[in-house]
Amino acid sequence: MRVYELAKRLGVSSHDLLEILKDLGVEAKSHFSKIDEEVVETVESLIEPSHSVKEEQKVDMEVKKSERKEEVKETIKVTEEPKKMEPEVKKIQVPLSATVREVSELFNLPVSQIIMNLMNMGILANINQELDQATIIKLAEKFNIPVETSQPQKARLVGKIKIQTTEGEPRAPIVTVLGHVDHGKTTLLDTIRKTNVTATEAGGITQHIGAYQVEIDGRKITFIDTPGHEAFTALRARGARVTDIAILVVAADDGVMPQTIEAIDHAKAAEVPIIVAINKIDKPEANVDRVKTQLSELGLIPEEWGGDTIMVPISAKKNIGIDQLLEMVLLLADIMELKAKYDVPARGTIIETVLDRGKGPVAIAIVMEGTLKVGDIVVTSGIYGRVRALFNDRGERIKKAVPSTPVQIVGLPKLPIAGESFVVVANEKRAKELVAQWNEQVEKEREVLSLENIRLRIDRGELKSLNLILKADTQGSLEAIEKFLKDINIEGVSLTIVRRGVGNISEGDVLLAKASKAIIVGFNVDTEIGIPKLAENEGVSIKIYNIIYELIDDITLALKGLLKPEKQEIILGRAEVRQVFRSSKIGNIAGCYVLEGKVVRNSSVRIKRDNNVIFEGKLTSLKRFKEDAREVLAGYECGIFIEGFGDYKEKDIIECYAYE
Repeated sequence: MRVYELAKRLGVSSHDLLEILKDLGVEAKSHFSKIDEEVVETVESLIEPSHSVKEEQKVDMEVKKSERKEEVKETIKVTEEPKKMEPEVKKIQVPLSATVREVSELFNLPVSQIIMNLMNMGILANINQELDQATIIKLAEKFNIPVETSQPQKARLVGKIKIQTTEGEPRAPIVTVLGHVDHGKTTLLDTIRKTNVTATEAGGITQHIGAYQVEIDGRKITFIDTPGHEAFTALRARGARVTDIAILVVAADDGVMPQTIEAIDHAKAAEVPIIVAINKIDKPEANVDRVKTQLSELGLIPEEWGGDTIMVPISAKKNIGIDQLLEMVLLLADIMELKAKYDVPARGTIIETVLDRGKGPVAIAIVMEGTLKVGDIVVTSGIYGRVRALFNDRGERIKKAVPSTPVQIVGLPKLPIAGESFVVVANEKRAKELVAQWNEQVEKEREVLSLENIRLRIDRGELKSLNLILKADTQGSLEAIEKFLKDINIEGVSLTIVRRGVGNISEGDVLLAKASKAIIVGFNVDTEIGIPKLAENEGVSIKIYNIIYELIDDITLALKGLLKPEKQEIILGRAEVRQVFRSSKIGNIAGCYVLEGKVVRNSSVRIKRDNNVIFEGKLTSLKRFKEDAREVLAGYECGIFIEGFGDYKEKDIIECYAYE
C-alpha cells in the first residue's frame, strides 16, 4: 500500500503518517512510497483504536515540535550571549524570489525607492517584476538592512518537486493540460466538467484558450484548456508563471508523438511537475506499458518503476480512471503546499482576450494573489481601467475573485496582451506611473539576447545563466558538442541545454527559445522556411556553425564576456529551382519560384542541395519574364543567373543573404 492511501484510510495527513513511519524506523521517502502489509498492520494498531488516540498523537507531536523550538531558542541564547551583549538585531528572512511590491513590504520601504535603486543597479523593473534572492540581498545591503536567506522548508518530497512554502492561505491548484493533437485533451476536460465543449469546436480541435474551475469533493481545481503547448509557451514567453501542475495526455494506442516530446520540453523548461494521463485505454490496440517505456526514454520514469512521475491510465471517453487522476492532482497540490495571500491588492495573469459586442474589451485572467473586486483599478500591458464587471467561467456575474480563480474582467479601454500580468493599484496616479514603466521596459526588452551580449545581461542581473537550444546534423555530433560544453567551467555563470535534437531549426525551437530566454545554436543544420523572419520578430538569436571548435570557442568567450560583435548575416530570401534553361550565350539559367522573402540582384547567394551548400557566389542577373529586375518577391517566378555556376538541378535552393 502507498503512504497516501494508508493516510486516507486512517483519516490522518500524509505528512503526519510520514513522521510516524520515521519514528518506527521505516524508510518512506514520499507520499507515493510503498509500505508492506506488516508495517500497515503496525501503524493501524497504533492509530486505529480510537479517534482520541489520533488526537493524542497529534498533540504529542505538537508538544515535541514546541519542545524542539524551545531547545533551539535556548541554544541560540547560550551561544550568542557571550559574544554579543547588546540587543540582538532582528534579521529579515530573504525568500528565494519575490516581486518588487513584496520586497517593498518586506523592507517597509516605498516601491518607488526600491525601483530607483534597481535602476541604479542597471535593472529596469516594474512593481510586478520578479527579483531573485541575490538581487534582493544586494538591495538590502544598499539600505543597510540586516538579512538572512531562507531555505525551502522541504528540500524534496516527491521526486524533483521542491517545496517553498509561502505565507497565506491554501489556494486551488492551477492545471494545464498538454499533449499531442487528437490525444484527448479537450475530451478529458469535457468529462471532468460534465459539459460538452468538444462538440462546439470545428473538427473536435480546440481553437481557443479557456480557463475552467471544477469542484471535486469540496475542493476546487482550475484547469487551463489550451490548444497545445504553443499557448502554454506564449504565456511563459512573457514571464507568466500560471501553471502549478501539467497533465500530459498521451494516447495509449498512438504512443509518444513529436508534439508530446515538445510538450515535455516546455513543461520541464517551466519547472512544472508532470502527471501523465495515458488516455484511450478502452481501445483494443491500447498498450500502456509501451507508452511508459517510451516516456521513460524521455526521462519521465513511472513511480512504480522506481521513478517519480505519476502515470494514470484513463479513458476520457468512457470516464475510466478520471477520479484517480483528479485525486493525484489534489495530492500533488497538497504536497506542493500551494498558498496565496487573500487580503492584499490582487495580481494575476491575462490568459486570453476577447472583443465582445456587448461588453467591449474582455480580459480572461487568473487571479494569482489577493482578491479582485468590482471597482478596482487594474493595470496591465501598458493600459489601465476600472473594473466595471466580473464574470466567472460559467458566464455568471460575480462581485469578487479570489486566488486561482479564472475570471472575465470588463472595464479596460482596449484589449491587453495575453500572457502579461495585471496588478490592482490604489489610484490613477499610480496606474499612470506603472504604464510609463511598462513602456520603458518594452523598449529595453527589444534588445535581442545574443552570444555577444549574454555576459552583460547576466552581470546586469537580467539572467542567471546561458540557456541553449542545441540542434545538430547527427546524434554523434550532438553528443560530441554536449561533451565539450560540459567541460566549460566559468565562475559565476552556468550553462543549461534547454533542448537538444537532430535536424533543422524549427518554429517550435524558436518558440521555446523565446519562452526560456535561450539562444539557438546549430551545427551543420539549416533553418526551415520562414524561421529567420520568425526569430527576428520574436527577438531570438540563431547561430549556425560548421566547425565544432568555433562553436565551443564562441560560447566560452561569450560566457567570459570577451566575444566581439560580428557582422550579422541576414537571409533576404530563398528560391527553389523548378526548371533549367540552357543558353548558348551566357550558360545555364535557373527558372525559379521565390519561396520566401525576396531575391535581389547583385546579392550574395549560396546554392543548397539536400541541405548541403554546393556553391557560394553572386547573383549576377535576375529576370522577370524577359525584363531585368532589381528584386523579385515571394510568390513570383524569375530567372536567375549566377556567375561561375551552371550545374543547377530541380529542387536546388538558392539562398540570398547580406550582412549588417
